[in-house]
Amino acid sequence: MSRTAAVLRLPILYIGLALARAGLIDRERAVETADLAWPRIVTGVARMSKNAADVAMVGAVLGADAIAGVGVAGPFWGLAFAIGGGVAGGTIALVSQRYGADAYEQLGLAVRASTVLVVVVSLPVVVVFWLFPTELVRLINSDPTQIEYGARYLQIVGLGIPFAGLNLVGSRVLVGADDAYTAMQVRAGGAVVNIALNAVFIIVLGWGVAGAALGTVLSNVFAVGAFAIGLSRGSAPGFGQFPVEINPVGTYVDGDTLKDLVRIGTPVGARNLVWTAAEFPMLGILGTYRDGTLAAFVVARRIWGIMNTPGWGFGLASSSLTGQALGQGKEALAEAYGRDIIRFSVATYAVSALIAAVFARPMVSLFINPDSPPATEPIAVSLIYAACVAMLFRGISGSSIGPLDASGDTRVPFLSQLLGMFGASIPLIYIGSVTPLGIWGVYLAFLAETTVPAAINYWRFNSGKWKEISREIRPEQDEGGAAG
Repeated sequence: MSRTAAVLRLPILYIGLALARAGLIDRERAVETADLAWPRIVTGVARMSKNAADVAMVGAVLGADAIAGVGVAGPFWGLAFAIGGGVAGGTIALVSQRYGADAYEQLGLAVRASTVLVVVVSLPVVVVFWLFPTELVRLINSDPTQIEYGARYLQIVGLGIPFAGLNLVGSRVLVGADDAYTAMQVRAGGAVVNIALNAVFIIVLGWGVAGAALGTVLSNVFAVGAFAIGLSRGSAPGFGQFPVEINPVGTYVDGDTLKDLVRIGTPVGARNLVWTAAEFPMLGILGTYRDGTLAAFVVARRIWGIMNTPGWGFGLASSSLTGQALGQGKEALAEAYGRDIIRFSVATYAVSALIAAVFARPMVSLFINPDSPPATEPIAVSLIYAACVAMLFRGISGSSIGPLDASGDTRVPFLSQLLGMFGASIPLIYIGSVTPLGIWGVYLAFLAETTVPAAINYWRFNSGKWKEISREIRPEQDEGGAAG
C-alpha cells in the first residue's frame, strides 16, 4: 500500500479501532472492514465530488437555471445506476460467494453474464434519451430555459449509460473478490479525469451543460477500459494486479446464471430506481415552492451525496465479507460481520454529519452564482443541517442491506426504500407545498427518507431469514482452478 493510501485509510481505521477498544465490535473484523470499506468510500467521495463539481462549474458560469436544468435531468441519468446497480447487485452476490468457495470457473461465468446483461438492458434507454430529451425533461419542468439546459445535458449524457453500468459491474467484481483498493483506483481515476475534462469543456471551451455531459461519458469510457484490460489480463497499466483473471472467450449466455442475476438484481435495481422515480414528482413539486428552492435542493443533494459515501464502503464491505462467509457455510460468522459493520457504519456517519454541519455554509457558497435568487443559499444550508440528522439513520439502513444483498434477499430493501420515498418523503414535500408547513416539509422528507428504510432493513437483518435464502445460491464446491 502506498503512503498516500495508508493516510487515506487511517480515519476509517481509527474509528473502527476506537469502537473495538470500547468493546462494541471485534478488532480483527474492524480491520478487515476498514480495509475493504475505505477505498470504496474514497471512490464515493471522488465520484460525488465530481458530480458536485459539475454543478458548481455549471452554476458559476451559467447560474441557477443551469443548475436546475442539470438537476431535472438527473433522475433520467439515475437510470444508469438503477440498471447497472441492479445487475451489479447480482454480480457481487455471485462473485463473493464463488470467490469464498474457490469456485473460479463459476465466477468467470458470472462476470461474463453480467456484462452482456447490462449492455442489453441499457441500450434501449440510450436510444430513448437521444431521440426524446426535450419531451422527457418537459414531463417534470415547465420553465423553458431550464428545459433547454436539461434536454441538452440529457441527450449527451445518455450515451454513457452502458459504460456507467459496466463500470459498476467491474467494481463489484473486484470488491466481491476482496479488492476494493484497485476498484477505488480505477473509479476515482475516472472521477479525476471527469473533473479535468469538465474544466476544459465547461470553462475553457465554453460548452456549458453539454461539456459537463460529455465529460461524464468519456470518464466512464476510461474506467470501463481499465476494468476490461485488468480483468481480462489480470493486471492493468497504472493500476497493478487484479485479484482475478477472467477469460473473455467463453460462455456469456448461461440460463441459470442469468436467472440468478435477474432474480437477485431486479430488486436491487428497483431499489435504486425508487430514488430515481421519486425525483420526478419531488422536483416537480419543489418547482412550485419559492424561487431558489429547486436550485437549493439540487445543491443540497450533491452535498448529501458526498456525506452518504460511507454507506458505499460499508455496504459493499458487508456484502463481500458476509458473502464470503456464507459461501463457506459459516452463517454465524456472516451475522457477526453484519452486526459489527452496522455499528462501524453508524459511528462513521456520525463523524461525516458533524463535519458537514460545521462546513455547511462555505460548501453551499461554492455553488451559488451572485445572480441566483437570494433565498437559494440559506435554504440549501438549512437542508444540509436536516441531512446531517437524517444521515445517522442512513448508517443503519445502508449497512443492514449488505448481508441481505450478499445472500440474495434483495426484495425487502427494495420495499423499504419504496415505502420511505413514496409513503413518507414525497407526501411530506407535497404537504409543505400546500400548507403552512412550507419548507419544513422538505426538512422532514429528508428524515423520513432514511428512518423508514433503517427500521425495516434492520428488522429483516435481525430476523436471520437472509441466511436461509443464501443457501439457494451457494456455489457447488467441486470446482477450482483459474477463472474461466
